[in-house]
Formats: sequence, C-alpha cells, structure tokens
Amino acid sequence: MKVERLGNVFPVIRNGANIKQDKVTDGYPITRIETIADGTIDLSRVGYASIHDETFSDFYLKENDILMSHINSVSHLGKVALVSRINEKVIHGMNLLCLKADESKIHPTYSYYFLKSPIFRSKIKRITKKSVNQASFNISNLKDIEFPLPPLPDQIHIANLLSKAENLIAQRKESIRLLDEFLKSTFLEMFGDPVRNEKGFDPITLGDLFKVSSGDGLTSDNMNPSGNHNVYGGNGVNGKHDKYMFDEPQIVIGRVGFYCGAVHLTEPKSWVTDNALYIKELYKASNIQYLKHFLTLLNLNRFAGQAAQPLISGNRLYPIKTFYAPIDLQNQFAEIVEKTEALKTQYQQSLQELENLYGSLSQKAFRGELSVKQLAKA
Repeated sequence: MKVERLGNVFPVIRNGANIKQDKVTDGYPITRIETIADGTIDLSRVGYASIHDETFSDFYLKENDILMSHINSVSHLGKVALVSRINEKVIHGMNLLCLKADESKIHPTYSYYFLKSPIFRSKIKRITKKSVNQASFNISNLKDIEFPLPPLPDQIHIANLLSKAENLIAQRKESIRLLDEFLKSTFLEMFGDPVRNEKGFDPITLGDLFKVSSGDGLTSDNMNPSGNHNVYGGNGVNGKHDKYMFDEPQIVIGRVGFYCGAVHLTEPKSWVTDNALYIKELYKASNIQYLKHFLTLLNLNRFAGQAAQPLISGNRLYPIKTFYAPIDLQNQFAEIVEKTEALKTQYQQSLQELENLYGSLSQKAFRGELSVKQLAKA
C-alpha cells in the first residue's frame, strides 16, 4: 500500500483564531479543547466572545474539516473529530488544529478513521513533548508522520466498513444506556422519589436505616499485581490485590474526592478502601439491589462537605430524610433488576465483541491487509 507524508495529504494544517473567550453566551460559538472531548463536535461545549460580525470568517468550520487536539493531557493528545452537517457558523479556536484534506488524494472520512486509530495514536506518542501539566506536539512533526494511502475506491470501502461497525457499537451502547434508564424509571414508578415520598411510605432518616464505616487502606504489603480480587475506592473499581475484605457483595459510597457520593455494588471477594464507606450494619431489612438504586437516586454528593475537596461521612448521611419501603416490594424490584442486568451483561459482551471486531478491522485496513474482495464483501 502506498504511503504518504501526512503534510502531503493535508495541505492545510493550522491553529485556530486567538480569541479571548469569556462568560457571555452570545455571538458565534468558538471551539475549545472540550468541544471534541468525546470524538465529535459537541456544540454544547464551546466558548463565546460576543462576536457577531465576519471578522473571523476565515476560521469558520467547513464540512469535512478535522479538528485535532495538540495541547492536552497525554491520554487526550491527538484526539480528533470530523466536521459534518454543522448548519451554523462555528469559529475554530485556539489549542485545536484544523486539518483540511486534499480530497483528490484522500477521502475525508477515511482519513478521520485513520487519525483516530491506535496506529496513528502510537505515532503521536513518538512526537509528543511532555511538560508539567500537559503535553503537546508541533505541526512540523505532525506533517512528517506516514499516512497509508490506498486507492480512493478502497478508502471509501474502508470508511464505510468502519462506519458500519462504529454505528453498531453506538447502538449497543445506547441499548445499555436505555436499560439503565428503564431501571431508574421502574424504581420511580414503584417507589417514587426517595426525597419527596409521593407514595406515602413510612418516613425515616438514613440513620434509622443503617450505619456506615470507612474501608481499610491498602499498603504495598497487601497490593500484589498478580492478585485477582477487586479493590473498591471512591471511584468504584480501581485496582487489584491479593487479599479481600468481604466475601459477599457490599454497597459502597465514595467518601472523598471527585467520586464523593457515588454508589457502587461490589463484586464478591472485594476490598473496600478508606476512600469509600460501606454499610456496616442494617437496622431494617433491605434488599441490596433495591438499596443500591435507592441511594443512587438520593444524589448523596449533595450532602458532601466542601472544604479542600468534597467529603462525606456517616454524620452527614444519617440526618437525610427519606422513607422505608416494604421488603416484599423491594424484592419485586430486585427481581426486575436481576433480569435486566442479565440482559445488560449480554449487551456488554456483545459490545466487547463489536469493539474487538472494529479494532481488528482498523488494524488490518491501515496495514493494507484487507483485500479489495474482502472490502467488497464487508
């Protein structure tokens, strides 16, 4: 397969307009690093500077432009998004590069899929320069990266193939999201809001329901890379180790930091660290599946202290007013959860298979290992 320097297939690679953005929300939107955080052009994550005239018309995004992050954290460096079907004037701002393809040589969608591939991301790592808080690369080094360039008909086939696979992945993710929404709506239908108590269940406080305690910290003595037990901290699963604290699943609540108030249900044989609270004692019979959804809908992070960082404790949880639902109704909900989670597991396995397929197709396509016949069949 023919290979070209990236600069030869993207004759225009430039930085955005240097515009100081402020807190206003009027005028033409201006891209920021966050605008392409999820790999698409997200117009809910733009800036503004009250620009209403055509001063920056040269920087308006055009169909098939590609935006690329070149100043960011290492994990996000090189992230790209393809401009497609934007029906308003959007200004290309600083800290994102705009790449414009020579469409006589390269199909824009094909180029987009290569630029988001692990093959390209590995090339970006080689030209990355790290500083204290962020990393970056320069345009000159970017232009020198080798770019696989099959004939245009093959590029179109590859782009269509990867697009189909990507759409299937998006559909599967949406199915999983809808299952989560189904459980939330089912809970609210059966029990109502945990704060407002529209169903008129017996009023209680969380202190009437349970007692919590923080988990145990992990030291180098009990951390072991070859271990196979989950570690739960304030952000859910965050490691592995060779011992465990609980044989049975536990409700854990993030105690400190960004995930303060987040609720998780642990796997069996798991360690709960001192960054999380666990329910040490239950004063009323409670189904653990019900309890997990119940506490999630309470939005416990609202009750965190705001010192140097968010912090939650039993003393902040216990006064929270809520209700106690009959255990038989809790168990009915848990049965729905069990069936829904079984379906969700199937979807997640299917999602993993689709993502593996996409990765395999991407690797083969950009290494020239997919023949024209294979592409046509796909």
